[in-house]
Amino acid sequence: MAQSGIQLVSGHGGAPIAVHRLGEGSPVVMIHGLASSAEINWLKYGHAKTIAAAGFEAVMLDLRAHGESVKSHDPAAYPQDVALLDIEAVLGALDLGRFDLVGYSLGSRLSVQLVARGLAPKRLVLGGMGYETLTNWAARRDHFLVMLDRFNVSKLGDNDFLAIQFMKNTGVDPVAMKLLLRSTGDIADAMLDTIAMPTLVVAGEDDGDVGSPARLAQRLPDARLRMVPGNHMSAVTKPDLGQAIVDYLAT
Repeated sequence: MAQSGIQLVSGHGGAPIAVHRLGEGSPVVMIHGLASSAEINWLKYGHAKTIAAAGFEAVMLDLRAHGESVKSHDPAAYPQDVALLDIEAVLGALDLGRFDLVGYSLGSRLSVQLVARGLAPKRLVLGGMGYETLTNWAARRDHFLVMLDRFNVSKLGDNDFLAIQFMKNTGVDPVAMKLLLRSTGDIADAMLDTIAMPTLVVAGEDDGDVGSPARLAQRLPDARLRMVPGNHMSAVTKPDLGQAIVDYLAT
C-alpha cells in the first residue's frame, strides 16, 4: 500500500488547498465535514486505510479554512460557493479520470451541489446527512455562525460548550470559518433529481442532528441506506463507517 502523502494544489484563485492521498487503485475522492479535516474525518480513525486496503486510492481534500489548506481572513477570498470552486479546481488539476465521491456532513452537502453543477462521479456516498438538513442549510449555517461568535466566551455548562471545544481541538480559525460559512449556498429539493448515479446514504443510528437519512435515501433516484453505530460525531470514530463505505464501493 502506498504511504499517505500530502500535496498543495491550486484551488480557486490559486489558493493552496491540501490534498492527502493514500493507497493505489481507483480513486475515491473524500470531502470532510465542517470544522474537521481529512486527518480527523478519514485518516485518524482508519477509514482511509480501510479504503486503501480494499484496492482504492483515497484522495482527501482539506476544505478552505480547514486542516492544512489556506485560512485567509480576507473576505475577498470567499466568493459565493468558494468551497465548490476550490474542489472543482483541484479535481481539474489532479485529472483523476473516473472516480467515486464520498462526503460526510458538510462534505455530503458539497457533494450534492457538485453533482448538480455537472460533476459525474461513478458512485456517491453521502455520510452523516439527512433530508431536512440537506435542504434547509440556512438554519444550521446560522446556528454555527452564532456558535463561532461565542467561540471565546462559551463556558462549561453552556449548550454549545462541547461543540466549541471540538472546534478548538481541531484548530478552527473562527474568522476564516465564519467567512467560509457565509459563502455557502442552500440546496433546493429539485437538485436531488440530478443525483442519477448509484448512491449510499450512511449515518449513525443515533445521529439526531441532521434529520432523516431514510427520507434522503427514499428521495434519491438510486440510493440505498446503511446505518452504523454512533451519533453524528462518534460515528466517525468507529470502524463501521469506513467498512460501510468499502462494502458499498466493492459491490
